[in-house]
Amino acid sequence: MKKSIWSLSVAGALFISQAHAESWTSFRGPTGDGHVKGEKLPDSFKPGQELWKQAIPGKGWSTPAVVAGKIFLTTAIPSGEGAMVNQSLEAMCLNASDGKVVWKTPIFEQKAETAPKIHGKNSHASPSPIWHENKIYVHFGHMGTACLDEQGKILWKVPGLYTKPVHGNGGSPILVDDMLIFSCDGTDAQKVVAIKTKDGSLVWSTDRQASPTKPFSFSTPELIEVNGQKMVISPASDMVGAYDPKTGKEIWRVKYKGYSVIPKPLFANGLVFISTSYDRPVLYAIKPDGKGDVTETHVAWKLEKNIPHTPSLIAEGPDLFMVADNGMASCVEAATGKVHWGPERIVGAYSSSPVISDGKIYFQNEEGKTTVVKAARTFQKIATSDMGERTLASFAVADGKLFVRTEKSLFAFSLKSLASR
Repeated sequence: MKKSIWSLSVAGALFISQAHAESWTSFRGPTGDGHVKGEKLPDSFKPGQELWKQAIPGKGWSTPAVVAGKIFLTTAIPSGEGAMVNQSLEAMCLNASDGKVVWKTPIFEQKAETAPKIHGKNSHASPSPIWHENKIYVHFGHMGTACLDEQGKILWKVPGLYTKPVHGNGGSPILVDDMLIFSCDGTDAQKVVAIKTKDGSLVWSTDRQASPTKPFSFSTPELIEVNGQKMVISPASDMVGAYDPKTGKEIWRVKYKGYSVIPKPLFANGLVFISTSYDRPVLYAIKPDGKGDVTETHVAWKLEKNIPHTPSLIAEGPDLFMVADNGMASCVEAATGKVHWGPERIVGAYSSSPVISDGKIYFQNEEGKTTVVKAARTFQKIATSDMGERTLASFAVADGKLFVRTEKSLFAFSLKSLASR
């Protein structure tokens, strides 16, 4: 494979043209792959060492978006008693300098009598917001999508495009040109859709053309470019497809056996990497220049051990790094799947996706413990931290600050805050 054939992994860089240099504009950051540019973060941190801490009402596992001194996040605030609890699905804005709440805007109300059950590890506000050109886009899966200005005013909101999710909301949208593109994979529909950022109107909707026995999945799409052609990579139950973002037309597909697919695809070293999630996750490395069904021709390699059901993968140079849900971490060569190290057990169970900064990978487990390892071909553990509180939200990083969302609060850490403690 000649390197000149493939585009570099551009992900969010293709479409976040107006983002500030040091910002976190969407899930997995402005490049869409968990990379932190130009920041040095503390190796370890704990409550009491933060710049600030702000209690967040309700519950949400969405990653905050942080831009130009403001933090945008979503949460679900319960009301009622016993089993009949309504959820107010809301957007919030905080000051990045001190954590103080600037505004809080209700978007949708999810009625208890019609609300589908969610997984015990999920929340009613798990998809992450997107900031773009002074607007905030928030998504609540089957409940709908909305656009707000930076003062918290709702500019538009539209209902969801499917009605029967399983385990609740999960995948986030991505921004492509003037569209939001996201998956709708429930029991009543399995499709990829695009809506206009201007008003939320439908641009296109493409059915999966698959018949899985368990059709629900939750993956966030990925935007890549191959030989000058943009394509949206969206995994689902029993298949992953590449779609033309302008028309929604399927370009290629790879079939597999898997469901409840959660990890975001990764494009690195000229290959697309996806996990098939449940029941036994398999890592697929796919050559993305095919047409039609390329299951037999464009799978470069597969790996079947210690693959994550939930956390996304991350790449550094020629290598991939990952942690399985049970805490088994590993490093493999992206071109071949050769295992450099692993499995190495890092404490706890994992759901959030890692970030990489200054050659160090930050893995955060569900109990709020973080293990930092060197992004290298030999396993080197650098530090551990303990927030002492449950968290399934992925990190956000901006302006030299590490933002950690726990079940009850949002924390901001920096090298400066630790030096002053």
